[in-house]
Amino acid sequence: MNTRPEGSAHTDPAAEHLRPSGSLLMNLGDELQRHAPFNEMDGVHVREFVAASRQAYFAPGETVVSPQGGPVRELFFIRRGAVTGKRGLSDVSGGAFQYEAGDLFPISAVLAQRAPTTSYSATEDTFVLAVPVQAMQALAERSVVFGDFLNRRILKFLELSRAALQVAYSSQALAEQSLETPLSRLGQTGQKAPVTCLPETPLRDALSTMHAQRIGSMLVVDAQQQLLGILTRSDVLGRVTLAEVPLDAPIAQVMVSPVHSLRHDQTAQDAALLMSAQGIRHVPVTQDDRVIGMVSERDLFALQRLSLKQVSSSIRNAPDVDTLRVVAHDIRRFARTLLGQGVHAQQLTALISHLNDVLASRLVDIMAARHGIDLQDFCWIALGSEGRHEQTIATDQDNALVLAPHLPAVAALAMAHDINQALDACGYPLCKGRIMASNPACCLTLAQWQERFAGWIEQGAPQDLLNASIYFDFRPLAGNDTMARSLRDSVQRLARINPRFLRQMAVNALQRAAPLNWLGSIDTTEVDGKETIDLKLQGTALFVDVARLYALAHGVPATGTRERLQAVGPMLGVPEGESEAWIGGFEFLQLLRLHAQLDGTTVGDNPNCIDVGSLNDIDRRILKETLRVLRTLQQRVRLDYER
Repeated sequence: MNTRPEGSAHTDPAAEHLRPSGSLLMNLGDELQRHAPFNEMDGVHVREFVAASRQAYFAPGETVVSPQGGPVRELFFIRRGAVTGKRGLSDVSGGAFQYEAGDLFPISAVLAQRAPTTSYSATEDTFVLAVPVQAMQALAERSVVFGDFLNRRILKFLELSRAALQVAYSSQALAEQSLETPLSRLGQTGQKAPVTCLPETPLRDALSTMHAQRIGSMLVVDAQQQLLGILTRSDVLGRVTLAEVPLDAPIAQVMVSPVHSLRHDQTAQDAALLMSAQGIRHVPVTQDDRVIGMVSERDLFALQRLSLKQVSSSIRNAPDVDTLRVVAHDIRRFARTLLGQGVHAQQLTALISHLNDVLASRLVDIMAARHGIDLQDFCWIALGSEGRHEQTIATDQDNALVLAPHLPAVAALAMAHDINQALDACGYPLCKGRIMASNPACCLTLAQWQERFAGWIEQGAPQDLLNASIYFDFRPLAGNDTMARSLRDSVQRLARINPRFLRQMAVNALQRAAPLNWLGSIDTTEVDGKETIDLKLQGTALFVDVARLYALAHGVPATGTRERLQAVGPMLGVPEGESEAWIGGFEFLQLLRLHAQLDGTTVGDNPNCIDVGSLNDIDRRILKETLRVLRTLQQRVRLDYER
């Protein structure tokens, strides 16, 4: 029986009673610099962290720290293995939070110099570096990056992650109430009976009702229950108190109007994205234009134990590029947490793309102000996977600019160059094909863009269209979005009436076939001694190409692959089950990509290449079935456009 005090694990035999040697110090420093925040820290500070640490080993099931052990004396960095944190009912229900290689813990307890509220134990053979609290505090004072990571960024994220996983694993019932839940089915957890008043209601009465019922907002409706406005607790200070509006005044005088609302058949994810995008905490729910409920940020937090707004707000409040570089790590860690709790691929890629949008928009704001350019004089547009809301963790830049006629191209290109470089610094690599706004070919006026698209549609050769396909997934991201909408209208109009263009798009969509051999088995390629497939080039990209083709052919304005497939299914007259199989197959491939990228199990230097042999039996079966669905979909394209 182990009688050692908690946190006093077996010292690594290779370093019995010794601090790391010079050569080991260098090796451990290189190892740490693969993880945040060490990859952003000065090398001297990384070496100080290693020099102050001791190496320790914890056997499976062995306690690392617990509330019974008193104040935490050391900060732990996991080199190999995993540590599970359990608290309260999670021991019974199965809910827990797992720290893996590259994680630091328990930050909250160390900073507060208190006992942890969670019991941490090794789930497998686990090797750690343990740094005394005093050494950690001294390093945090010398390293701004390390101090910022401990005090601001990672604390918020770890609390968010632990709460999310607690909910995800505590019970199957809660797991089923996901971000895909329609607002009409949230029940008492999310959607409450609306508390409303008429526009002529005196402020005194409305505020008294809010106080008595302990609600954060009052909806203003007409006699038919149609939504006119809203007044929230946070509005009262600015719109009533400081404005010295008398309490006898009608609420219509101070209400916020128009109101951002959602239909009853939209989802909790739609509510989360709307709250994040608009910086609001309450969203009314309507059915047939009548108010039937209200969803608050607190409701969504109770549903999933996570707040998208918490992450996006930290991005929006970043004052400069250096801060955004640090904040960008939150997006990746947030994505890993969501994947761990079972969030679906469509949700996860949409959330990743949304947070990437927020970061890119913030950079555009910063750089436009720095260059003295009015946001109304241009539109920054996202292309490719970002334009489709389908970004994974490993993503480069694909963007462009639409300019007002009077904005000098030289000034716009200078701004675009700084934005592209800043995105690169934040972890979004420069596009190797130079499909970026800083390329003069991607920085054009609306008239020039319309002419360019018309050339592709009316005269483009197959290879030209293959190179240009990424542009057809554009959507506005920042600036004057009316320019992008005008461009989208003209592209849709031209594409639908040009059968030659659609036929050439079909030829391109069929250039790569679903990777199945003649026996129907997965057709793999050997890479580094492993049987692999490229989940993007041989999988998701094929779904994307077909969805784009049918969307352009049928005038569907959506850019997302899922939304495109949903829309064109009925237009093509296919059974609902068939179109659902298209969507399910596409999202399964996206999920495999995300798993591999987050877990670091991709093969070679290709972030989309996986070892098919490493998949479990169920995943291999689903992969094979997905590729069969894809092959059938391509056969439909062949019948529609090659006759």
